[in-house]
Amino acid sequence: MTEQHFTSSGPLIAMPALTPAALRTAIAQIAPAQLPAFADHLDRAAEQAAAQSTIAPLRAFLQYWGEFVAIQRRPEQAARLRQLEAAVEAASTPEEVNPLVAEIQQLLAAAQREVAG
Repeated sequence: MTEQHFTSSGPLIAMPALTPAALRTAIAQIAPAQLPAFADHLDRAAEQAAAQSTIAPLRAFLQYWGEFVAIQRRPEQAARLRQLEAAVEAASTPEEVNPLVAEIQQLLAAAQREVAG
């Protein structure tokens, strides 16, 4: 297997397929500390899907973790999201919060578009 080299603004890994196995592999590479949360979320989604006789919980699971990977595979984007989230927690007025939330929404919308293909 050949190594892939990315520029500082490029992704660490390619965007994986939206399957539990592919997402698990991606998370193991870019955010291994999140693997227990991933496994727990997958278990809950499978239980809900069975209890409700619908695949909606599994689709929501794949969407959530797909967006997570889409953001985390770009270190600058992931760091910016963490900065924005910390700034929102520290903000005390709507005037401070609103532009921060707007930027968070832009980052999440870009991840949603990437997952949607």
